[in-house]
Amino acid sequence: MDYTQIKVSVSPELALAFKTACASADDTMTSALSKFMADYCHTRLKPKVSDFSTRRRRRAAISRLLRELELIKDAEIRYIDRIPENLQGSIIYDNAEQAVSLMDEAAEILASAYMVP
Repeated sequence: MDYTQIKVSVSPELALAFKTACASADDTMTSALSKFMADYCHTRLKPKVSDFSTRRRRRAAISRLLRELELIKDAEIRYIDRIPENLQGSIIYDNAEQAVSLMDEAAEILASAYMVP
C-alpha cells in the first residue's frame, strides 16, 4: 500500500501533549492521527437523508444496520459468556441477556419490514 506524508504544524505544547497521550495509550502518533483522520472522514461522509430516498437504498442501509447489529449482539454474547458464575442471575447478567433478546427482536422486525433476507 502506498502512503502519503502529511506535514502538520502545531504548537510545541500541543505536540508534546499529543506525544505523551499516545505513549500513555501505547499508540504511535502516526496510528493515532490515521485513526482520527479516518473517523473524521467517516463523520463528514455520512449519508444525507436524501440518500435514503429510494426503497432500494433504504433496504441496503437496513442490511448494513442488521450486519452491525449482529456484530454488537455477538459482542454482548461474548460479554455474557465471560460473566463469572457468581454473577449469573444478577441484574448485570439479566440486562445483558435482555439486550441480546431485544436485538434479535429488532433485527427480525426490521428484516421483515424491509424484506431483507
